[in-house]
Amino acid sequence: MRDQKTLRVIDTGLRRAAENLALNRALLESHQEGTSPHTLRFLRFRPCALVGFHQSVDQELRSDYCAENGIDIQRRITGGGAIYFDETQIGWELYLDKRFLGSAEMPAIAERICQAAARGISALGVDAQFRPRNDIEVDGRKISGTGGAFDGESILYQGPLLIDFDVERMLRVLRIPAEKLSDKAISSARDRVANLKDLLGQLPPFEEVEQSLAAAFADAFDVELEWSDALNEAEERKFAEALAEIDAPEWIYQHDRPSAEAGVLEGLHKSAGGLMRAALAMDHARDRIKQVWITGDFFVKPGRTVVDLEASLRDTPVGELETNIRRFFDRHAVEMLMLTPDDFLTVLRNALAKTTVSSGAADARPS
Repeated sequence: MRDQKTLRVIDTGLRRAAENLALNRALLESHQEGTSPHTLRFLRFRPCALVGFHQSVDQELRSDYCAENGIDIQRRITGGGAIYFDETQIGWELYLDKRFLGSAEMPAIAERICQAAARGISALGVDAQFRPRNDIEVDGRKISGTGGAFDGESILYQGPLLIDFDVERMLRVLRIPAEKLSDKAISSARDRVANLKDLLGQLPPFEEVEQSLAAAFADAFDVELEWSDALNEAEERKFAEALAEIDAPEWIYQHDRPSAEAGVLEGLHKSAGGLMRAALAMDHARDRIKQVWITGDFFVKPGRTVVDLEASLRDTPVGELETNIRRFFDRHAVEMLMLTPDDFLTVLRNALAKTTVSSGAADARPS
C-alpha cells in the first residue's frame, strides 16, 4: 500500500512543453496504477503556448506569432483554457489520491490545496490569499491560477507561480480581440496579475520558492517530505511512451475545428465547468445536423468522451438532438467536473440559434 504519510518532492527542471506534458501523463498514470508515490513536482517550461485537451489550436492561439517567436505549441492532457508558459514561472503539481486528500469533491480539494500554496507563497514575504474557486491572489491581483483532474482514485492538481511574467507576450500569443492588445489594455492586464519579483523588489531564488511551497504542503497534509532527483523505472517507461505520442502534430492538432467555414453555425456557452464552444455543419434541406464539433476549457473523462459524443450526433434530426444527447450520457460512464448533459445541449442549441454568449471567452488572465 502507498505510504500516506510521505510526500516525494522532485524538480524535473527546465524542459520543452512536450516533455513536461509527457511527464504529466506518466506520473498520473503511474500514480493511478500504484507505481508512483504521492508526489509534489516542480517544473519550468521553455517558451510555449498550451491549449487544454478539448480546445482547438486555431481558435485559441496565434500560431503565426508563436512560430515567428520560437514559442512551442502543445496540448495538455487535462482540460482547461489556453495558457502561456516560459522560464519566468515555476510550476507546481501534486499527484495524490482521494484517501490522502480526504475528499473526492473538487471544490473542497481546490480550497485545501490553494490555501496551503497561499501560505507557502506568503512565507516568502507577501500576503497571498485563496480566492474561490481556484485562484491565489496578492492584494486582489492573481499570482497563481490552479486546476485539477481525476484519473480513477488519483488526482493531478497543478498551478504556475508567477515570478517575473511577461503579460504582453501572453496577450499576443492568445487569440483574443485586437482591442485587448492596445497599450491601455496591456497596462490593465498587468494590473490584474502579481509577480513575486515586483512584490519582493528582487528575483527570489527558485530553490527558496520551492522549499517554501513544499514546507507548506507538508504542514497542510501532515506528512514528511522526501526529496528525490530521479523518476523510478516504471515512471521512466511511462514517460518514454507518453513522449512518443505527445511530441507529434497528430497529438497537438487532434481537436482542431472549423472556425469560419461556410455553412457552419457557431455558439458559445459559459457553463459552471468552463467555456464551451460548438460548431455545427447543417443539412438545412432535411433539418439535420451533419456534423458537430465541441471544444472548450472544460474537464471530462475519459478523454475521448467528446469525440464519441460528436460521432453519436452525426446526421441527427434537429428535433431529436436532446433525446440523442441524453441517450449518449445514459449509456456512457463519464466523469465531468461541474458539467451536466444540459451544458452540452445548451451550447449546441446556441449554435443552432446562431447565438454567441458574451462571456469570459477572451479572459486573458494567466491560469
